[in-house]
Amino acid sequence: MFGEYSVNDSQAGSASGSPAPESGAVLGNLPPETASFVGRKRELACMDALLGDHRLITLTGVGGVGKSRLALRAAAAPGRRHRDGIWWVELSPLRDPALLTTTVAHAVGLADHSSHPLDEELCAWMADKELLLVLDTCEHLVPEVRHLVGELLQSAPGLTVLTTSRERLGTPGEQVFDVRPLPAEGPDSDALALFRARALAATPDAAAAFADPARARVAAEVCRRLDGIPLALELAGARLRLWTLEQIAQRLGARFQVLADTRPTLAPRHRTMRTAIGWSHELCEPVERLLWARLSVFTGDFDVAAARTVCAGGPLPAGRVERVLEGLVAKSVVRRTEERGAGARYLLLDTIREFGHDWLEELGEVRTVADRHAHWYAALCRAADTGWLGPGQVDWYRRTTAEHAQLRTALEHLLGTDRAAALEMAGALWFFWFACGHVHEGRGFLERALSGVPPTGAAYTQALWALGLTMLLQGDMDDAQAVGAECTRAADRLADPERELRAAYLRAVSVLMPGDPAAALLLAGPRARAGHGGSTSGPGWLLCRLAGSYALCDLGRFEEAAEEAGALREACAELGERWLRAYADYVLAVAALGLGQHGEAARHVRAMLSGKRLLGDRFGIALGLDLLAVAVAALGDGELAARLLGTGHAWWRTVGRPQMGSPSLTALRDEGERRARAAIGDAAYESAFLGGAAASTG
Repeated sequence: MFGEYSVNDSQAGSASGSPAPESGAVLGNLPPETASFVGRKRELACMDALLGDHRLITLTGVGGVGKSRLALRAAAAPGRRHRDGIWWVELSPLRDPALLTTTVAHAVGLADHSSHPLDEELCAWMADKELLLVLDTCEHLVPEVRHLVGELLQSAPGLTVLTTSRERLGTPGEQVFDVRPLPAEGPDSDALALFRARALAATPDAAAAFADPARARVAAEVCRRLDGIPLALELAGARLRLWTLEQIAQRLGARFQVLADTRPTLAPRHRTMRTAIGWSHELCEPVERLLWARLSVFTGDFDVAAARTVCAGGPLPAGRVERVLEGLVAKSVVRRTEERGAGARYLLLDTIREFGHDWLEELGEVRTVADRHAHWYAALCRAADTGWLGPGQVDWYRRTTAEHAQLRTALEHLLGTDRAAALEMAGALWFFWFACGHVHEGRGFLERALSGVPPTGAAYTQALWALGLTMLLQGDMDDAQAVGAECTRAADRLADPERELRAAYLRAVSVLMPGDPAAALLLAGPRARAGHGGSTSGPGWLLCRLAGSYALCDLGRFEEAAEEAGALREACAELGERWLRAYADYVLAVAALGLGQHGEAARHVRAMLSGKRLLGDRFGIALGLDLLAVAVAALGDGELAARLLGTGHAWWRTVGRPQMGSPSLTALRDEGERRARAAIGDAAYESAFLGGAAASTG
């Protein structure tokens, strides 16, 4: 009813709400390995020992040396167990240091809705956890990572942190492991094994070349020339699709002679990596080089549609972008990542992206391409806003989640170059901030976008309303009420019924949650909605109907509440919408409880939980578990009720504000506990409660 938190489907748990993994699986979010892993037996043994004996380990080394791959393999080693999971946080796309804590909290499943500093909430949440936290690619955020990791390690004695960075953090107690290139000497070297594997992936014909002793020696020389750096070996291996080993060795040697002196201040391995990338760049077709440079504006992964729009122009028409992109994939410049429903996504490794960005600066296109990038994602947000309350809602949830890094980058750019566009984009993302768990981040972006702009127009009113929604979730009810009043005045100036209804919802919830359902009903009930007019299928009308139906429950008018919630559910079903429909099921369950229809209440709340799992909504799951506990306790199953309350307690901890501080929600939860204790006794209740809480965390 009041907001949601997004989690991966694998984290959303069973129908009862438990996020425990499948039997034998490790709780967490480790990404899959994208290619075969070669060598590193000694390093993995060392890492295993370090992770067993120390709490902070940093893998350092030159870009492209394989720090992330080694960290992933070490974290995923068979037998590694951490009660509360192994959590991977990719920091490469992050450009704003202020979002570091938000990024870490979101990755581990903490959706804090309070207005307290998020680093304090994260420390408190981790205090009793036993988990491994992997922070990948920290070199551009070293001071911020150093501070956050220090705070977390001090607060959480069961926490182990593994970081990858081109430089050490400099934190007391940090164990630094220097990741060196693969051994490149001898016919059985790891470097040669990797080169062979990547060559065979490029073309099966390479097998014959490596079988010949003389040519195998040429391959070994290529590996030695590339210093055994994995990324350099992959780039060279991809060339065997077109060239022989002898051609690669000859041209590589010539290019190293020319390019190795271009950055004489670099350390030898950095110079080797830079030269290898430069060599690969020179061997690309001109349009491939151009696309490489333009792709450098993307942070994180992206899809073909975005690449086509952002990178086309001049000698690279939109119709050729996909073919040229596949050419860069074949050359190992671009990596194809996991499929996400709508098709493949693509990624540039940091080292390669940095090289491309240098060339984009040389071309004088940084601002032009960044503008295209920002406006493409701004248009995506407008489309998502339009489609959110419809049959594509789940797809929009998944798509905006997949594009999170790009949305951040676009907003940051627009805040510095086009404040009007930034304001519109931040407001269009209201559902992402409010319904997908990015409350802290959304409030920050909205406050920045609203700062210093004229308080007029539809975009201003929309962004102000979105800011009010984030205030609701953080418990700032007085501020939300004030913003709601300002939204009402702005909507009146626009003579826009939909804006008036949205403002009414904001004001209604800001008085409903502290315990004044009568005032909420006056603001959002049937008579108030009729007075505003507007579309009965718009967000404002539907949200007001939700707030009004819950206010009726709080007033004990359960039959009227059921009628309102039932009509809301039908409207949502007709739209093909799931988010509000699940909250309508919640109100129907509360009304059924009030009418003594306990079996009916359990049926409705299970339907609600099903919808919340679909959208990965931790807040909704916690809310639903409390209600289901009341229903099953009323049906006589005190043990299940206690387990559900224990599981719900664990989920509420990830939200940060149990029962939202609402008197009515707290009373409902307490009723479930009283009924369960009365049914099975205090000792059995405590045992079942603890069992439910433990099951939910691993």
